[in-house]
Amino acid sequence: MDNRFVYLDNNATTQIAPEVWQIMSESQQLFGNASSMHGFGRAAAMGISKARGQVASLIGANEKDIYFTSGATESNNIVFNIARNIIDKKDGKGRIVTTTIEHPASIETVKFLRKKGYTIDLVNVDQSGLIDLEDLKNKLDNDVVLVSVMSANNETGTIQPIKEVAELAHSVGALFHSDATQSIGKVDISMQEIGIDYLSLSAHKFYGPKGIGVLAARNKAPMHNLMHGGHQENGYRPGTYNNFAIIGLGKASDIAKRDLSYEREKLWKMRETLRKGILDRIDEVVINGNQDHCLPGTLNVSFPGAEGESILLYLDMEGIAVSTGSACATGSLEPSYVLLAGGLDVELAHGSIRFSLGRYNTMEEIEYVLDKLPPIIKRIREMSTR
Repeated sequence: MDNRFVYLDNNATTQIAPEVWQIMSESQQLFGNASSMHGFGRAAAMGISKARGQVASLIGANEKDIYFTSGATESNNIVFNIARNIIDKKDGKGRIVTTTIEHPASIETVKFLRKKGYTIDLVNVDQSGLIDLEDLKNKLDNDVVLVSVMSANNETGTIQPIKEVAELAHSVGALFHSDATQSIGKVDISMQEIGIDYLSLSAHKFYGPKGIGVLAARNKAPMHNLMHGGHQENGYRPGTYNNFAIIGLGKASDIAKRDLSYEREKLWKMRETLRKGILDRIDEVVINGNQDHCLPGTLNVSFPGAEGESILLYLDMEGIAVSTGSACATGSLEPSYVLLAGGLDVELAHGSIRFSLGRYNTMEEIEYVLDKLPPIIKRIREMSTR
């Protein structure tokens, strides 16, 4: 084994950027409770206010639209419960519409709400993972209170036409929510221009700290709290502010906006080198997801005759970290529901590997992967035919 490590699981989480670590370290003196009126509290509040503006600038929102949460999972749950609250006020008359390929933070909430008797319709996707807009149109009517569609899929990288989805949602008077967790720092996202009413994000997906995220609610979109307590975030998300994490999120947002074009181009070049290299060096390969509308650093590949977990473990022995589908499903031997929703064969879904590149990867690392991967696939296929 070579003494090197190649991290290609950036869709699961990213390392904290040095600049983010630096600003968090420099903010150690901002330990005051931001809700306190004395100087220590005011200094912390100023740091949080700056971060709020940095996030708002990144996603094309207003500062007053930004609510700090623990991450996109919490944010998604809040949005679905806002819809639930709206339906309750209408004596149970109302529907939620989402897709079959959303993140578990949404899918599992959907399952819970269905058990409680709420009506939630799932829109299909095509073979490339793109939402079926005709199916969406057929499921929309004036009783729909919320449409929730992720901006880009965490497993395949397929980018959804969320501006069109937002327009369709608004045409029937529904609110539109997008889990933009995977898109931030990779593609342009503007709540104002797209027409997003609610947007979820997590800092750790774009080189910020874990345990901090945002729910952005545009144009006074309805809010409903899951918790009760203090006055923080207008009372909708009470609890003492996590000063350091919020400030780190703000810095990560600044960097993401500054480096967007450069990073997108760099990731795309590495992704295409990896994709073409795999196709050139390995027989019988299936590239999953839409290749015209995809995140620049995400490549999902199925290797017929080679099981995904085996590929992952062999790569790990060579110091290469990848994922089999979504990292949030670790421990499950079930094939990816995202790939199955697009009509992929169960065996191919079992043999899928997600390579997700990040800003700290290099072309040299891609060449290393292309050197190690072909013999691994060959070895696994030979073992499976014995």
